[in-house]
Amino acid sequence: MNKWILASSATALSMALSACISSGGGGSSSSPAPAPQPVVTPDSIQLNFLGRYSANVFEQSAAEIPAFDPVNRQIFVVNALAGAVDILDASDLANPSYVSTLTVEEVAANAVVNSIAYYNGLLAVAIESSPKTERGYAAIYDAGTLELLSFTEVGAQPDMLTFSPDGEYLLVANEGEPSDNYQVDPEGSISVIRLNGSAIVSVRTAGFGAFNSQQQALIDSGVRVFGPNASVAQDLEPEYITVSADGRNAWVSLQENNALAKLDVVNARITDILPLGYKDHGLTGNGIAASDTESTINIRTWPGVVGMYHPDSISSYSVDGQTYIVTANEGDARAWGEDNQAYWDGDSSQGFVEEFRLKHLVDVRGHARRIGDDRPAQLGELAFGGLLNPEVFAYCGASAGEPGDCREDDLLGRLTVSWVDGYRRDAEGNAVKFDADGTENVAGEWIMYDRLFAYGARSFSIWNEDGELIWDSADQLEQFIASDDCFAGAARDIPCRDFFNSNHAAGDSFGNRSDNKGPEPEGITVGQLGEKTYVFVGLERMGGILTYDISNPAAPFFVDYINTRENFVLDPETNLATVGDLGPEGLVFVPAADSPNGEPLLIVGNEVSGTTVVYQIDQLTTPL
Repeated sequence: MNKWILASSATALSMALSACISSGGGGSSSSPAPAPQPVVTPDSIQLNFLGRYSANVFEQSAAEIPAFDPVNRQIFVVNALAGAVDILDASDLANPSYVSTLTVEEVAANAVVNSIAYYNGLLAVAIESSPKTERGYAAIYDAGTLELLSFTEVGAQPDMLTFSPDGEYLLVANEGEPSDNYQVDPEGSISVIRLNGSAIVSVRTAGFGAFNSQQQALIDSGVRVFGPNASVAQDLEPEYITVSADGRNAWVSLQENNALAKLDVVNARITDILPLGYKDHGLTGNGIAASDTESTINIRTWPGVVGMYHPDSISSYSVDGQTYIVTANEGDARAWGEDNQAYWDGDSSQGFVEEFRLKHLVDVRGHARRIGDDRPAQLGELAFGGLLNPEVFAYCGASAGEPGDCREDDLLGRLTVSWVDGYRRDAEGNAVKFDADGTENVAGEWIMYDRLFAYGARSFSIWNEDGELIWDSADQLEQFIASDDCFAGAARDIPCRDFFNSNHAAGDSFGNRSDNKGPEPEGITVGQLGEKTYVFVGLERMGGILTYDISNPAAPFFVDYINTRENFVLDPETNLATVGDLGPEGLVFVPAADSPNGEPLLIVGNEVSGTTVVYQIDQLTTPL
């Protein structure tokens, strides 16, 4: 007999008498929504596939960020390929259907949509100008009629926006990425838009200019400020925003900077920049799979290797009056000018790429042999070659002037790291130089790496209001995917371990992402069910949604995993209709009171498969 029964609806109750679990069903556009059910605190929950809409476009970001309109039973989805917003009819949750597309040409020509947010009949849209280094816009539309109600200019490249819980403010993260050749680098900022309904009362900019004079102190604290010739304000790139329950404070992920910014919403002022520190992959429980060439799964510790948390999407929730921030630690390298051969040939004015494979970074032949291929131009200006500290990396064979087996493909050789961090510096922050044999020499042409900085932490984390780490999932995500307990497919019948760390854009790609960022947790959202709080984490590469109970911020625990990629062998580009969902990007939680079928939902935009998926959250309880 099944251990669990459903506890969230009258329909579920009748099925519970038969000791079955329902996967739910869609509503009808001609029938009213089911009456709200009494609030129940489940013992556990399980996600089940309800329905899918496909844009039938592969790897073109045709479905990214979703938002849900409970009044009109609509799903809005950012279609980055079209630079617009697709509107889906969600009356029948088993068959979401395309209705129309909202373009933003009346706001700005050649502009594209980066993000959306819904609140009380209003749809807010973040609009990136062309070129992206110019100031963008935030616009507000009537969610029912799609009439443009108001808009305003904001900072460069508005990447994400969100309403405060009471709808009084619309906050916009202006990422301010540089141009591809890094010749233009706008400042990052947060636009704080005060609203009266849909009317814009005021627009203020919370910038980072006040921190320009604190650059070295920020670097010393662990904030990554490293763009070429960039001020602090230019270098900080706001990515995602989450707001406290009272709407007075917000936290902003500064992904490439490995930090959070804290925002005083009412006064539109950045009050602090909170470095997140680094995850020690040499500690037991923090291991990673570091090679994409092994035919077996090898999750192990690597002394001297640290992970940069680099959170992408973030969310928050309250416990006993305290706000906790939950981060999906994706990792992201700065890589500009990758398509410009002049940069790879050595012209550092044509871009900036910080990532490099370890095997090339510490080759005894130096970096010059990679000129014209993948050697970053600025690295060539810094040094002829790189060494490994033999005291730190002796475990994989490093000695004075020799990397030993550390650079072998089945060890650390294939791992992608940042060359801008980890090499030895003097008190003024300048590189300490060495000869090729590891002898320190002010006239030397080599640098020595005491630590290796890898991208992402392959985890999700919980932080307090001051950016102090409360809990991290350690190596649980990769360990789970490698275990006999993990199954993919809507029917949960595909062993995950057979396709460990697969790439979302390729079939039969076992271990492909192990040398990069592993399963790559990217999208995240939080949902309240009764007295419990759950987090839903999207794994961009391996795919699927992880669910944890985070009611106690210091002791979260795993609850569920669903991955509706249905085939890991076929080439997804030529078999898009059959492979299922690839590359979860944006997630939105829908409470039961707002759901067309009276059950809580999770809606996910999958950027690689171009699919928007609706999952029902079945609330489970043990029978009496």
